[in-house]
Order: sequence, then structure tokens, then C-alpha cells
Amino acid sequence: MSSTERFDIANLLAQRGDERYELARRYLNPQLSRMLHAIGFDRIYARGEGAYLYDEDGAAYLDMLAGFGVFALGRHHPVARQAIHDVIDAGLADLTQFDAPPLAGLLGEALIRRVPHLDRVYFSNSGTESVEAALKFARYATGRRRIIYCEHAFHGMTVGSLSVTAGAEFRSGFDPLLADVRIPFGDLDALERELRRGDVAGFVIEPIQGKRVAVSPPGFLMEAQTLLRKHKALLIADEVQTGIGRTGDFFAFQHDGVEPDIVSTAKGLSGGYIPIGATLARDWIFKKVYSSMDRVLAHDSTFGSNAQAMAAGLATLHVIDQEHLVENARRTGDLLRTRLADLVDRYEFLDDVRGRGLMVGIEFGRPSSWKLRGAWTSLQAARKGLFAQTVVHALFHRHRILTQVSADHLEVIKLIPPLIIGEAEVDYFVNAFVDVMDDAHNGSGLVLDFGKTLIKQARG
Repeated sequence: MSSTERFDIANLLAQRGDERYELARRYLNPQLSRMLHAIGFDRIYARGEGAYLYDEDGAAYLDMLAGFGVFALGRHHPVARQAIHDVIDAGLADLTQFDAPPLAGLLGEALIRRVPHLDRVYFSNSGTESVEAALKFARYATGRRRIIYCEHAFHGMTVGSLSVTAGAEFRSGFDPLLADVRIPFGDLDALERELRRGDVAGFVIEPIQGKRVAVSPPGFLMEAQTLLRKHKALLIADEVQTGIGRTGDFFAFQHDGVEPDIVSTAKGLSGGYIPIGATLARDWIFKKVYSSMDRVLAHDSTFGSNAQAMAAGLATLHVIDQEHLVENARRTGDLLRTRLADLVDRYEFLDDVRGRGLMVGIEFGRPSSWKLRGAWTSLQAARKGLFAQTVVHALFHRHRILTQVSADHLEVIKLIPPLIIGEAEVDYFVNAFVDVMDDAHNGSGLVLDFGKTLIKQARG
């Protein structure tokens, strides 16, 4: 290609887009394309709009996964899209590293306005980076080293955030990690026992655990905050997935009336376009970390306050306010959860429906009747969590609904759709779910056929 030849990304995708799974197999994660093929998810999506994906034949798929919560505004919201175009067209002198970028200051102001007990914001590029900053800030500000976290927690995959992530499937092979201690989710006695040792910097917690969609027990966060303040340790709220309106409040901790010392967030703040992370904290914490001009770069990120990410964040907050998406998440989430909870007594396989706003967990359990117990036992013997995966598969192949299990070896499907969905999407999902559950309880059909396929693959 000559230096004057035009680079045409649309043409490149048209020519080679169909090679995506082969390219992934050869050059990226070697297991990704294999896994997608195994569960029949190796589709070629041509475009996305709002709460829907469209394949190369124009068929629509309802997206109840939203990129693990990234697409809070849906895909390609016109306001966020225009903001990205505008900031690029402005030709700003961005990332000079030695100036004060105005969009970063404006986004910081807009976030603090929503959480007035906090004072300052550090911007990074992802959720795990926002947690890393929170852990570093807590350790430095308190002069202590230990961090308490919860069983079943997920806080990220870089070394610091992995140290407070519970899943063995993520931690295995990466030890040694940072000094930490794990307590049962919601166990105040265990929390106080560790705090009495006097070496705890902070307690990091997801107000709703993403891996199980487990809501913190009533009163737990408030009591935990009291204990932490008594022992001069910090409350760190991980709102990477639950924040930015997901649960029907701007942050999930606001349901409990607590005031965390540090808050980490990301995902939904991106507008679905530009990776972003944000760590909000009290003024005194920032002043400890950045205590002098010599420490001006004590914690920093080259790309952290880039103009595109800041524009996406500002556009996201604007849309959330203008379209009342926090209220919509609460209203639509209540409708979805209620409609699904009404089915618990109807289906033996359905054990529980829980969550807040548009973060909903559907948990399956062992049926009571002998007729159905055999199928459940066979799937469990092959691999725990396979029943939930059969439901995910059936929803996708029969009804073109994209969902996924909340974690490996768990019989829980997590729904985290775009915050823009309404009653039409709730109706479509619930009707599809009823169809799949009816099929599963008939003891034959798409659900259990796929279960048998997964058993063979698991044994292989």
C-alpha cells in the first residue's frame, strides 16, 4: 500500500469481516472461538442499534447482556455518537500530559454533583483500573496494607483487583497476590473480627455481587460503615457494574443510605464507545496520595482523561438525565423482576429471582419431582452450571435473545440489558422464558437436547 492510498475501514471489514472467528483462533485468545462454537454463539453481527443486535441476514437479537453492562444507553445512541464525532472534529490539543483538560474537569464536576459527600475524581481506562486506584489510595491514605473483601466477589483481573476477587478460576496460577482477607458476604461478625487487628486499610464490596446477583443484606452496608469508621478503615464501593443508574439509583450504595469513602465505577459511563474508569474519593484521601508537587504523578494513567472518553462520559450523563434512565431502570426492572418472580411457583427448575433495577438474577435449582430430577442430576454430574447454560442456549437459538450465565459453575443467569428497554422488551423476554421453561419441564426438546451435547463436551 502506498503512503497516499486511502485507508478504508469499511472496505476492510467488507473484505475480511467474515474471517473474524478464524482470526481470533489464530492470533487472539485461542479458546474464544472454540467456546463460542461449542455453545452455538458464533454469529456474525452486522450492526447494533439500541437494545438490539442484527445479524448479516437482518434478523434482530434482543441484547439482555449489554456487553456486561457497557451499553447502558443501548448501542450507538445518537447523542453519545455525536459527542465522539464532535470532539474528534474539534482537533483538541489532547493528552499533552502537562495541562488541565477541561472535559475531564467538567466530567469530574458532573459526577461529584451526583455524590456530594465525595470531592474528587481520578480517571482511568477500565473497571479494574478504577479498583486498582481505590486499593492504592486506601492503602496509602491509611498507612495500612490489608484489604477485606467478600466470598464470591469479582473486582477485576489485574494483580491488585485480582487479590480481592474470590473466584479460583481467575486467581489460579497468578499467586502470590496482595495481602488480603476474605469474609462471607453479609457477615458483620467476620468483618469486625478482622478490623480488630488494626491493620485493615479498607473493605471493598459490590453492593450487588455481579457473579451471583446477590444483593447485600438489609442493613449490612450501614452497619459495616459504622464498624469501619470505628476502626479507622475505609468503605470502598465497587460500582463498576452497578453504577451509572443500573440499579434504579445512580449508584447502588444509595439504596442503603451509606456514604463510601471511595467509589469505583466504569462500564456504563462509556456511552458504549470509549473505555473509561473513574475513582471517586474524599478530599483528604486525594490530599494524602498527592501530598506535594513531588507526588503529582504518584498515581497516573497516560490515557486516563482523554477527550473522547470524557466526552462520552458527559454525553452519557446528559442522556441519563434527559431520558430519565435511572427512573426507567427502576420502573422497568421492577416490572421484569416481578413478572419473572411470579413464575417461581410455576416451574420446579426455577428457584429464585432477585436483584435491583435492571440487574436481575434468575437462579435455577434441583426440582422436586422424580421425572425432572434425573435430567438435573445428569447435567450436574457432568458440570455444575450446565442447566443455566442450556436455558441461555435455548433463549438464543429459539428466540434470538442474548443472555449469559452469571459465572462459571453457577446456575444463575444475569440480565443486565440497556437501561433504555421498556415494557415491549420485558414482554418479549418473559414470553420467551416461559416457552423455554415449558420445554424444559416437558422433559424433551431444545433445552435438554443441548444439555446432552454439553455433557459430551464436558466429558471430553
